[in-house]
Amino acid sequence: MKTTYAPFDAADYLDNDEVVAEYLSAAIEDANPDVFLAALGDVAKARGIAQIAKDAGLGRESLYKALGTGAHPRYETVTAVLRALGVKFTVVADGPHPR
Repeated sequence: MKTTYAPFDAADYLDNDEVVAEYLSAAIEDANPDVFLAALGDVAKARGIAQIAKDAGLGRESLYKALGTGAHPRYETVTAVLRALGVKFTVVADGPHPR
């Protein structure tokens, strides 16, 4: 008997603000910027990509392109998407800084 699995889609689990914030916080810790962009895309998908694009002042296709693998979106684009998602960057100390 062969077991089959449904494809995993993180957007299916991003159903409240705390989960979204934790998901994006974990993604930003990864050294690969594509991980964070993919996470932003997952959250945008969960919230409705067309609405997020509109709220961010972008076209739907432009949002897909900005969050695609290997993309290098402008800071303004990322912050516009974050605002549209209702989240923001927060900077905290990561421990003592060597002098």
